[in-house]
Amino acid sequence: MSFAFRRTVPVLFGYLFLGTAFGLMLQSAGYNFIWAIFISMFVYTGSGQFALVGLLSGGAGLFTTAVMQLSINSRHMFYGLSFIEKFKRMGKLYPYMIFSLTDETYSLLCSTAVPGNADEKKVFFLIALFDQIYWIAGSALGALIGQLIPFNSSGVEFAMTALFIVIFVEQWIAAKNHMPAIVGAVCGIICFLIFDPSNFILPALVTTVAVLTMYRQLSFKRKGAAK
Repeated sequence: MSFAFRRTVPVLFGYLFLGTAFGLMLQSAGYNFIWAIFISMFVYTGSGQFALVGLLSGGAGLFTTAVMQLSINSRHMFYGLSFIEKFKRMGKLYPYMIFSLTDETYSLLCSTAVPGNADEKKVFFLIALFDQIYWIAGSALGALIGQLIPFNSSGVEFAMTALFIVIFVEQWIAAKNHMPAIVGAVCGIICFLIFDPSNFILPALVTTVAVLTMYRQLSFKRKGAAK
C-alpha cells in the first residue's frame, strides 16, 4: 500500500487542486458538495466533469450530455487497449479498472515498475483507487469552500497541464525508447494545427496509434530480415 501511495503523490496534489476547481464551479452553478461527491464517484472523467457543469447549467438533455461526454472521453478507449489483458486477469476488479482509467492513472500504470515482492494486481488497483479518492476529496472540498468563501477560480485549470508535464518528464527519464513520445508529440502538434483546438485530441490519438502500429510492423520485419 505504501508503494502505491508514493507513486500517486504527484496526482494527489494535482487532483486535490483541480478537483477543488471543479467543486467551486459546480457550487457556483447551484449544486452543493453532495452533488460534487456523487458526480466524482460515478462520472469521474476530469475534463468531462468540467463540461458537465456547463451542460447542467444550460439544461442540456440526456442525449446531448451523453454524446458530449463520449466525445470528450473517447480517448480512454485507446488507453484501455494496452491494459485490457492485464485488467482481465484482475478478475472482479476488471470493471473498476476500466472505469477508473483516467489520463493520470494511465500514465502512472504505464510508468510503474512493481517491486518483485509486491502484488502487481493490488498495486494497480490501489493506484487507481487512491487517484479517485483524491479527486472526490478535492471536489467535495471545492464545493464546501465555494459555499463558505467567495472564490475566483480563474486560471486554476492550469493544474492539469502542470501535472501532465511532471508525469511526461518522469516517463521520458525512465523510458529507454523515446520514439512513442516523439511520435505522439509530433502527431499532436500537427492535429492541433489542422483541427479545432477543442477537437484535436481524438484525431491525434488515432494518428499516433496508426503510426506506431506501422513502426512496430516495420521493426518486426527488419528483425526478421536480420535473422
